[in-house]
Amino acid sequence: MAYAVKETYYTLQGEGAQAGRAAVFCRFSGCNLWSGLETDRAEAACRFCDTDFRGTDGPGGGRFATAESLAAHVAALWPGGGRPYVVFTGGEPALQLDEALVSECQARGIEVGIETNGTRPLPRGIDWVCVSPKPRSDLLVREGQELKLVFPQPEFEPDAFEQLDFQHHFLQPMDGPARDANTALAVAYCRAHPRWRLSLQTHKLLGIP
Repeated sequence: MAYAVKETYYTLQGEGAQAGRAAVFCRFSGCNLWSGLETDRAEAACRFCDTDFRGTDGPGGGRFATAESLAAHVAALWPGGGRPYVVFTGGEPALQLDEALVSECQARGIEVGIETNGTRPLPRGIDWVCVSPKPRSDLLVREGQELKLVFPQPEFEPDAFEQLDFQHHFLQPMDGPARDANTALAVAYCRAHPRWRLSLQTHKLLGIP
């Protein structure tokens, strides 16, 4: 299988349970909930995405003909030391991530994570599954290490997800013009419902990718 990658880069994970951890991010092109075109946003299933996942023209992006070539590309970005960690993201990475790529990464000693909307089946063997449910879509992946709910969303009440089989449940304030108000709402909800933890986008606060 060939892979279309928007960008790959080395940084620190900014969100959730892995915040602060060094990671290579590999952003696949394409999503099943939005085309990425502003002209389509109003009719998309997910209307608040702030990520450019179109094309293969970002830093470290391109088309990779084999799982081996992409895994080698990811490995080359790790500076050495510690256990290498890659986060496959998008767009929707489950459209492209397969068992061959997971295995090729792990054969190089790389721990594999995914950030997914949970609407597509996942390949076996992923080490860290983070699901961020989106409105107007069917949640297929209902277990993993981390559930991260963008908050608030009129379509979703957090208590609808509390019984799903995840080790961590996070609320992440929706970014945009109302970010400060959304953060206050998320803080209040987490204080009132201690099953939930607050996730902030610390990479944006720090000005790193």
